[in-house]
Amino acid sequence: MEKDSISYTELDFELIKLEVKEMHKLVIQLKENFVGSTEIIDKLEVEIRNMTLLVEKLETLDQNNVLSIRRQILALKTKLKECEASKSELVPATPPPPAPGSCSHGGVVNISAPSVVQLNWQGFSFKYGAWGRDYSPQQPERTLYWVAPLNSDGRYLEYYRLYNSLDNLLIYSHAREYRIRYGQGSGTVAYNSNLYVNWYNGRNIAKINLTTNVVTVNQPLPMAAYNNRFSYANVNWQDIDLAVDEQALWVIYATEDSTGNIVISKLNDTSLEVLNTWVTKQYKPSVSNAFMVCGVLYATRTLNTRTEEIFYYYDTNTGREGSLAIPMRKMQERIQSINYHPFDQKLYVYNDGYLLNYDLVFLQEPRQPV
Repeated sequence: MEKDSISYTELDFELIKLEVKEMHKLVIQLKENFVGSTEIIDKLEVEIRNMTLLVEKLETLDQNNVLSIRRQILALKTKLKECEASKSELVPATPPPPAPGSCSHGGVVNISAPSVVQLNWQGFSFKYGAWGRDYSPQQPERTLYWVAPLNSDGRYLEYYRLYNSLDNLLIYSHAREYRIRYGQGSGTVAYNSNLYVNWYNGRNIAKINLTTNVVTVNQPLPMAAYNNRFSYANVNWQDIDLAVDEQALWVIYATEDSTGNIVISKLNDTSLEVLNTWVTKQYKPSVSNAFMVCGVLYATRTLNTRTEEIFYYYDTNTGREGSLAIPMRKMQERIQSINYHPFDQKLYVYNDGYLLNYDLVFLQEPRQPV
């Protein structure tokens, strides 16, 4: 070392500079992942920057200064360890999900990033449609998945497929394909081994047995507007949108009497008779899509080509409605349908031909009035 004209002091300073650099990296990472006030970390960051300047000034001085700086670095490292240890205390724990099929929560409070399952089996040109998992309160764990892309005109529902597992769906294996004439729009849902669709060119709702592919009920929805009178924003032929949650089979629509505002009706899933109806103050054509959870309607709107927002809710249990601001990422520009499954507490979303799903996060305590 002496031959190369490198002194012990110079080597010590190189090690010090490395230590300070590592501390600076750590404080930046800590700041990025910290929840709550970062005031303490901001002060630490300033101290570390000051230490960098001090090292540069003292680098040419003697060994005693090296020892002094090392003592200051040790003190800073201790503070960093304390901050890192307290981070876990300040980060709120993710609330445990409610039991599958349970409504013991305060409603949707957040949503995960999307998981891309695959492109629908018909291909990229079939941008409209719906998909999901059949829900049966008697067999909640049943894994029957259905995919119902509309024809390339974005109106007719003619073919749908069933898969007994998600693995089969992922590899297009062991599919059962059926044909009907004709459903209309992307408002399809499956419940208790039946597919429910808006029947073509009218306000009727059809119930199709998923075992036999036979239409067992074809019942008009009183007063419902249809054929693009009050469809969702940027999505045609979805004036009548069927939905399932923990409580019932629902239909989301609008009427002339409601002046285009969303109407929610609970249906008898056997006869399709309307059991109860609620009229909201939310104009349906300004909404991009909607879904039901525990008797609460959640409506989305488009923020930009990559983000939707769950911005509105109406609680049929209390008659209360209000605003939300839950961003919802998407893979393509338009969302054609959203279906909720109560057992796995996921949203099944048809996004310009792609099949996505999302995990929902629920508020632990009941939502307070706004």
